[in-house]
Amino acid sequence: MTAALTAFTVPTRTLRALATTEPCAEGTRLVRDVRRSKRLVLLRAVLDAAPGGRSGATADHWALLEEAERHDPGAVRDVLHYPATGVWAEETLRRLHAPYGPPADLAHLGALAAAAALRAGISFTHTLRPLHGRLVLPTLGVLRPGPPGPLALTERSWDPDDPATLPLHALPGGRTALDDLDPYRAPGPARPAPLRPARRLTPKGHKRWDTQWSGALTLLRRYDTARAEETLQLLRSVVPLGGASRSHGATLPAAAGSVLARTQAPPALAATLVHEVQHGKLTALSDVLTLHTADRTARHWAPWRSDPRPLEGLLHGTYAHLALAGYWQRAALYGARGAWAQHARIRAQVAAVLPALHADERLTPAGREFTDSMAAAERAMDELPPPGDQHAAARRAVDRERRAWCEKHPELAPFTQV
Repeated sequence: MTAALTAFTVPTRTLRALATTEPCAEGTRLVRDVRRSKRLVLLRAVLDAAPGGRSGATADHWALLEEAERHDPGAVRDVLHYPATGVWAEETLRRLHAPYGPPADLAHLGALAAAAALRAGISFTHTLRPLHGRLVLPTLGVLRPGPPGPLALTERSWDPDDPATLPLHALPGGRTALDDLDPYRAPGPARPAPLRPARRLTPKGHKRWDTQWSGALTLLRRYDTARAEETLQLLRSVVPLGGASRSHGATLPAAAGSVLARTQAPPALAATLVHEVQHGKLTALSDVLTLHTADRTARHWAPWRSDPRPLEGLLHGTYAHLALAGYWQRAALYGARGAWAQHARIRAQVAAVLPALHADERLTPAGREFTDSMAAAERAMDELPPPGDQHAAARRAVDRERRAWCEKHPELAPFTQV
């Protein structure tokens, strides 16, 4: 699939702009274009691998998608590029090529087609079979038909006011959905327990999320308008994490354009969104540009983690924390309580690992250009330093943490030095 994306070129100017983590029009456009191209390649691979993909039910589903696209390309594009669709497509392709295991859920392609047709407003009739009394229509919600058995859908089948429907919850202030319905909103059983999505929320749970989301957007717009706009452009859905999760947030490559997050106060949620959006940007860039040739061996110190990290993980973590350091610096300049301490701590962490990251021999020329620009962005923060000796104190604290980590992992100590 990566080979099919080699047609993308990343100008040096765009690469450097993305490396700073600062939002820019060309960077946002590249991320969105890469995601769309990758999704289309993936969907085509599913169709090609499906048994009888050119005939039968699968072909009928695809034909309905094409008909809907002729009437409303935007509606179909939103359904096909919805984050959960990517999770379904990757899982389906994996199952189609697996000799054993559960069968591929090709019937979900019919749900995608029906959702696209409903949103396009075309006249159609399409028969689907609900699962456990529910029929998921991506980007719309869930239908709960009465009698069991196949359901003939038409253009009149979706009524948000009908008690038989569960509409997908829209968060205020944009087109981002709070997805607690789609069965593919997060990868399947193999996902780690801390990243399991919450079950369907109650109206009270939706209201809590509305309040926290609105508060987070207000803070983002106050402190960093460009990052607020970037968040709304690149984030199509938020998936609530289950109550047992201790993770603030996560981004999964299969669900491009989505963030898993737990409920949290607006200041923490705003920081989580800034952090997770960067992972999505770097993932898209890495799909079309090789930044390093390292394997997945975990041997690097990262001050925001207790466990050793592979180079890829270190690069992602440094990139996301660089954005956080810039966000908290702007928040501090607006007088946000505790923001200078947050900025100083996170910037010191980034500064501590950038030299080792940049010196790694497995970086490609593009990767070295990228880390060069990251380091330049970190140094530029000197123009607006925190008051007193907060930055120096934070650096000393991080140095102590590094020494303690090296004592705990003596065999890995060389990888923390330049």
